[in-house]
Amino acid sequence: MPKKKVLIVDDETEFVDMIQMRLEANDYDVIAAHDGQAGFDRAQSDAPNIILLDVMMPGMDGFETLRKLRKTEKTRNIPVVMLTARGESSAIFKAQGLSATDYLIKPCDSQELLATVKKYA
Repeated sequence: MPKKKVLIVDDETEFVDMIQMRLEANDYDVIAAHDGQAGFDRAQSDAPNIILLDVMMPGMDGFETLRKLRKTEKTRNIPVVMLTARGESSAIFKAQGLSATDYLIKPCDSQELLATVKKYA
C-alpha cells in the first residue's frame, strides 16, 4: 500500500523539518513548500492526501492559499488542516468560512497532530 502523502506549507523551516521527521517516522511521505503560492503549486502537481497549512506567510497567506485550493477542481476536496500560531476566534471562524477541514494551534502536541493527520489523510 502506498504511503499517504502530506504537504506542509509553512515558512518556518525548522518547524517544517520537525513535523516532517515526526510524520516520516510514522510512515507518511512528506513534501514541503515554504510559501502559499509554492504550496498551491505543489498541491496541484503532487496531489497530497492532506495539507497542513500555516496562516502567516510572506506573499500569499494561508487564507488566500486555502481560498485558491477550494476554488480549483483538482484540489477542492483535499483535506486542509490549518496549523498556525493564530488562536484567536476570528482566525478560526475565517478558516471555517473558507472550508478548512480542521484547525490546530501551534505549538501543538505531536500526538494530536498525528491523530489529526491520520483522521483526514
